[in-house]
Amino acid sequence: MSLFSVIIPTFNRSSVIERAIDSVLNQSFTDFELIIVDDGSTDKTKTLLDRYDDRIQYVFQENRGVSAARNLGVKQAKGKWLAFLDSDDEWLDKKLELQNKYIQNNPEIKIVHGNEIWIRNGVRVNQMKKHAKGGGDQFLRSLELCLISPSTVALRKDLYCHLGGFHEDFVVCEDYDLWLKITHQYEVGFIEEDLIKKYGGHEDQLSRQFYGMDLWRIKSILSLLKEYTLKAHQKEAALKILNKKMKILEKGALKHENLSLIKELEDLKVILVNLKERLF
Repeated sequence: MSLFSVIIPTFNRSSVIERAIDSVLNQSFTDFELIIVDDGSTDKTKTLLDRYDDRIQYVFQENRGVSAARNLGVKQAKGKWLAFLDSDDEWLDKKLELQNKYIQNNPEIKIVHGNEIWIRNGVRVNQMKKHAKGGGDQFLRSLELCLISPSTVALRKDLYCHLGGFHEDFVVCEDYDLWLKITHQYEVGFIEEDLIKKYGGHEDQLSRQFYGMDLWRIKSILSLLKEYTLKAHQKEAALKILNKKMKILEKGALKHENLSLIKELEDLKVILVNLKERLF
């Protein structure tokens, strides 16, 4: 049994998938299994993967989205720890070595991530201060925006399974949703070194395809408040951010006369009112 189960979900990424796979196979720490979950690709992905032979486990499913692909990969996984890599990203060669060392030195930690190098349209860019990564109690900061990249994470498999994995009904922000479930209960381990190169700017990037991503963050916070018992200060912060995001999204929806979004926000407000009655 390997220590890490590395899971790469992919969909029509034949142009970059080899870069991602090779960055795993070239790791300085080698106690891992590598699982590729092909989410219904129709390009040359399968042909490219054939050359890796038994160095990878290949799993195919009909197109169901990245969350379903990751969850399927976990079902195949035998490692104690899960490490995800998006197929358009790239690990630096000591990523697993550094995380293994951190895990051995901090046995109480259930999730650990690290810094990343951002590449946009082939050019390295600096991150804004609000995107700065960190460790310890990350719940309050994580309410505002997603501060943990799936490609940097090493996560205990038993915790992932206990929480139900990634939310398959979320077309985006599925990572934001899972991190909130984790960070309101557990501290986050953090490695200051760069662990990955994160590539952005390409047309098939999910964050470029969906307007109003805060809608999914709103749904995530509502779900968290409904399904989990938060501490008083966590609950207060969650409701504050929830109201803020609702107002901003509603303002944009009214400006653009997005009737379907306006209706959905009205329905979510009703859920929030009912939820407040139960919480208080």
